[in-house]
Amino acid sequence: MAATPTIADLRQRVQRMQGAAVSRLLPVLPGLGQLIDLQTGMVCCLDSPGLAMSLMAGPSQAGEWTAVVGVPEFGFDAAFAFGVDLGRCVVVPEPGEHWLSVTAGLVEVATLVLIRPPAPVNEQQAARMIARLRQKDAALLVDCAQLGDRAWPRPQRRLSVIDNQWSGLGRGHGHLQGRRVRVRSRGGGVPDRTVDLWLPDQHLEVRLDYTGGGDHTGGGDYTGGRDHAGVDAFDGQVAG
Repeated sequence: MAATPTIADLRQRVQRMQGAAVSRLLPVLPGLGQLIDLQTGMVCCLDSPGLAMSLMAGPSQAGEWTAVVGVPEFGFDAAFAFGVDLGRCVVVPEPGEHWLSVTAGLVEVATLVLIRPPAPVNEQQAARMIARLRQKDAALLVDCAQLGDRAWPRPQRRLSVIDNQWSGLGRGHGHLQGRRVRVRSRGGGVPDRTVDLWLPDQHLEVRLDYTGGGDHTGGGDYTGGRDHAGVDAFDGQVAG
C-alpha cells in the first residue's frame, strides 16, 4: 500500500510527458464548486490570496502538486490551514524577468500553478501558455489584485471578492474567528453568479454561507469592502 502514491506519481508524470488528450475536472473544497468548474487547460483570474489558497487546497488534498510563482509574501501557515499540502507545493517567490518561463517549466510537474504577473500578459503569451496547460494537463490561477483585468487577456473565469465581513470582533475587543465573503464569478461563456462563502469559518473550513443566501445574484447585508489587505491580515491570524 505504501508504494501506491509513488506509482500514481509516476503514471501522472508519464501522462504529462505524453501530453493530455482531454481536460479533466479538478476537485475543489465544498462551496467552491458553485463558483467554478476548475479543470486542466484553463486560466482563472482572481483577486484574493485566501481564495487562491482555498482553490489550491482541493487538488492538493487529492495528491496533486501545486506551485506558486512571484508571490513573495505567500503565507505558508495560512495555506496549510486552508488545506494545502506544503510537501507537494513548489514556491518560487522571486522569479525575475523570466517568470513566464519559470511558470511554463513548473507546469511540467504541478497540476495547479498560482502566478502574479509583474506586467500584463499579451495575447501571444497567453495563447502559448494555454496550449502548454492543455498539453501538460495543468491549470493556472492568476493573481490579478495589482493589475486588474489587464493581468491576463480573456481568461476562462474571473473570481472577485466584492464584499467581506469578519466575525468575532467587537468594539476594541475579541479576535478573528471567521470570514464571510461574497464572490462574483464571471466569464468563460457561462452565466455570471455571486456566491456567499465562509472563507474560512471558525473551524477553518471553507463552505457556503447560507445566512447570506448561499448562491444568488445580489442582495445581502455584507459590510467591509473589498478583500486585498484584509485577507492578508486574516491569513496572519490563521497562521498564528
